[in-house]
Amino acid sequence: MSLPPVSSPWFRRLLYGSVTLVILLAVWYFGFRAPPPAASSRSSWGSRGTQAMPVKVVVAQRQPLSVHLKSIGTVVPMNTVTVRSRVEGQLLRVTFEEGQRVEKGQLLAEIDPSTYQIRLSQAEGQQRQNLAQVQTARSDLQRYEQLFEKNLLTLQELELQQALVAEREGALASFQAQVDTARLQLSYTRIEAPIAGRLGLRQVDAGNLIRAGEAGGLVVITQTQPISVLFTVPEVDLQKVLEPLRAGEVLVVEAWDRSEQLRLASGVLKTVDNQIDVATGTLRLKAEFANEDERLFPNQFVNVRLRVSTVPDALVIPSAAVQYGSRGTYVYIVNAENKSVVRDLVLGPADGLLQSVTKGLQAGDQVVLEGLDRLREGRSVIVVTGDSAPAPPPASPSNRTPRGK
Repeated sequence: MSLPPVSSPWFRRLLYGSVTLVILLAVWYFGFRAPPPAASSRSSWGSRGTQAMPVKVVVAQRQPLSVHLKSIGTVVPMNTVTVRSRVEGQLLRVTFEEGQRVEKGQLLAEIDPSTYQIRLSQAEGQQRQNLAQVQTARSDLQRYEQLFEKNLLTLQELELQQALVAEREGALASFQAQVDTARLQLSYTRIEAPIAGRLGLRQVDAGNLIRAGEAGGLVVITQTQPISVLFTVPEVDLQKVLEPLRAGEVLVVEAWDRSEQLRLASGVLKTVDNQIDVATGTLRLKAEFANEDERLFPNQFVNVRLRVSTVPDALVIPSAAVQYGSRGTYVYIVNAENKSVVRDLVLGPADGLLQSVTKGLQAGDQVVLEGLDRLREGRSVIVVTGDSAPAPPPASPSNRTPRGK
């Protein structure tokens, strides 16, 4: 029996079929006999789950805890005065610098006093004339009284002289008022600071003609020492503020910057408003700050912390350690066997980064702070120290999937 030639169609079909069969067998072997990537991954995770998890812990401890109410406040000066002239005239000189701090009664500017000095001199001259006339009338009255006692004058003549003296004394008092007015107008040519504070920008330059009561004024003085902060508290927290305030306690108020990273000043609560705003359901409060370093600036927005009470012996942990889920609030603790245990908590007041716990923990418990992402009940842990966060354990080299497979 002879073989078919290589070039025949039948032989080529047989050759192609054999090659295809070999390829299919190779795919079946390497594709179905080798472990799937998912299984390899699960094996790796399973091996990893059996290893101890590194965590960072903090110890629950008892300490005094201040309870604060937080709000957003506005810095408001105690007094703001727009300095205006009381008289009209040419502004001779300005004696202050913009932004300068001044004391009460300090000279700020001076108006040309010539006109008012002349008016005062005229009034004083007229007053001296009236004083001489009063003295003459009084001397005549004394002589009239002596002559009347000797029956040399009638009663009518004596009464006429008495009336003349009273008239001259009234004119003297009237002109004295004019002298005082002229002297007062002259004093107004010296513009002095009505309050102590910090000056703003100058509104008028020397040489200008100014009038009494001009709207813009010369400069604005703002009192910055002390200074106040206005803020609000919700109606539900009203009794937390009123009870200690009415009992005579001093409530400390702290002003922080917008990021709440820097405390700007510390003061005391001075007063509360007399009614609640029905539109917002809040009550306005005012705190006073000494502001000696002037870190609080008028119209500045600050974060306010009002300390309403202090828990003397609170069990506290960092707020970041508290977990929230369907079961409520809980934490992970590390027991004596270095295993993680879930503890359900009942929380108390909080203050910034600290959270008080009323039920669920005891002083000395090691609470997990970092490494919570893959922690579960009963897992072995390794407590690490240091500032860096713990890293998850690497996969075992025997369970790593080789590249290319």
